Amino acid sequence: MFDMDLEWWEFVVRGAVVYLALLVMVRLSGRRTVGQLTPFDLLVVMLLSEAVSNSLSGGDDSLSGGLIIAATLIVLNSSVAMLSAWSKRASVILDGTAIQIGSDGQFFDKVVKQCRITESDLEQSLRTADCSRSEMQTAYLEADGEITIQKKK
Repeated sequence: MFDMDLEWWEFVVRGAVVYLALLVMVRLSGRRTVGQLTPFDLLVVMLLSEAVSNSLSGGDDSLSGGLIIAATLIVLNSSVAMLSAWSKRASVILDGTAIQIGSDGQFFDKVVKQCRITESDLEQSLRTADCSRSEMQTAYLEADGEITIQKKK
């Protein structure tokens, strides 16, 4: 149970490499993937965890190895969060920035398509903001994937 097949540092390296690779992949996949998980997105997340499990453990099934990997992932996640909080540039790279997707009651079709936002997502955001299209001043796709609507005054 506690006897590891690999050296402790190899678990740390494996955890760091997989974490950073998945961070880049998720960041490149777009904001909507992160912000609002559809059933298909959830399925991808679950399959990703299964796909990288052997990469993390290297075939080691020991309790110690699993705890080392878990600690590595938590430390890396906390470090990335602190880096984002301390550095504006890192925050923009890691988290992104808001993108304006509409103004004066009109959504920008090209931007909306690039961001992979559906018409139903736009309509839902308008309903959530209790705003009709004619009342909309601006609309943004936030870095976390949420669509925010500002009403005209």
